[in-house]
Amino acid sequence: MLDTLKTAWTPAVAWEHLLGAERLFILDVRNPDEFERWRVEGPHDTPTINVPYFELLDLDEDADDMDAAVLRGIRAQLSDRLPTDHTILTVCGEGHTSEHLAHGLRELGYPALNLEGGMEAWGDFYYHRVVGNHERYTVYQVIRPARGDLSHVIISDGEAAVIDPNRHVDVYEELIHARGARITQVLDTHAHADHISGGPELARRHRVPYHLHPYDAIHPMDMLPARIDFAPLYADQSVRVGAITLRALHVPGHTLGMVAFLVDEQYLVSGDSIFLESIARPDLGGAAEAWTPLFHDSLQRLLALPEDTVVLPGHATDPSVADTRGRFCAELGPLRRSNPGLRQVDAGPEPFRSYILGSLPHFPKAYIEIKRVNIGLVQPDEAEARRLEVGKNVCALSEAAAA
Repeated sequence: MLDTLKTAWTPAVAWEHLLGAERLFILDVRNPDEFERWRVEGPHDTPTINVPYFELLDLDEDADDMDAAVLRGIRAQLSDRLPTDHTILTVCGEGHTSEHLAHGLRELGYPALNLEGGMEAWGDFYYHRVVGNHERYTVYQVIRPARGDLSHVIISDGEAAVIDPNRHVDVYEELIHARGARITQVLDTHAHADHISGGPELARRHRVPYHLHPYDAIHPMDMLPARIDFAPLYADQSVRVGAITLRALHVPGHTLGMVAFLVDEQYLVSGDSIFLESIARPDLGGAAEAWTPLFHDSLQRLLALPEDTVVLPGHATDPSVADTRGRFCAELGPLRRSNPGLRQVDAGPEPFRSYILGSLPHFPKAYIEIKRVNIGLVQPDEAEARRLEVGKNVCALSEAAAA
């Protein structure tokens, strides 16, 4: 329940409450198009309504008195839609408008708190969990809930490899520094389309190799080569991290240079190939027809790995598939039986092709530009980077079509 001394939750605090399945209600006052692109979500079903702030205000009288207008609007439009027995979390773009609304709700006796920093702060929030702790190494999963982006950090004998870092590189530096390790390898499973990679910047800061498959160092639509420094990554190449080895598996399909990593032959960092609830889409390079057969072959090879291989995906499109600790991982055997896309692999190339091409979601135009950013063709400022990354990733097949 609401702590009466608090008026706001940070994204980290809000996430812990969402993860704990507490009785919450979310009131989002952004415009409907912004709400549809992304919203505050957790692994459990949390009641949420979207009421644009300026539609909520009752300005018929005393137009200059915003406090009074808020109170009238709440009474007129929300009194029969809001709970009184558990916390209401108010959300807006930057946390200012929703703070005003939360104050008005508390004035009327509702247990309301504001999401500090709004969706801008929610989009920058990360947390991490241990997914594998062994004598020679530890595997961490770094989760960015707003976008469903997953990164992985492997630490062994004081050395650290970072796989698929997002652009907020301090998140990884702080995690690794706190464990007394140093970054020695930075790797991207592919040239990402949905988010700006922190790989080149992290490698530059720490003067270590940035690994990328050379097929992904060419923009698939512009056909222009990368303008970043990278160490070419090839099939079956081994990358040493402390006492263990990462083995690169070239698995084209989502991109031509898509790579998965076998960590000590026990964990599969699958990137954008296998997700827990779906599989990747092959059309983000504009070549779905040509890449789908490649993807089928790649998945067949991945499914030939031992059933107890732990899959660590590059995205989580559905937060409800997290475990009770907020981690996204599963053994390959059970995943093969539960994942709709993986079940299609055994049907053969032609049924797989029909399934894939019939399950493609919309193509975000921003993804073309993000790919340009990730190979150094353009350099966005912070405002543009934020704009490009608004919304959840859509690197998986459409859930509606895949159901």
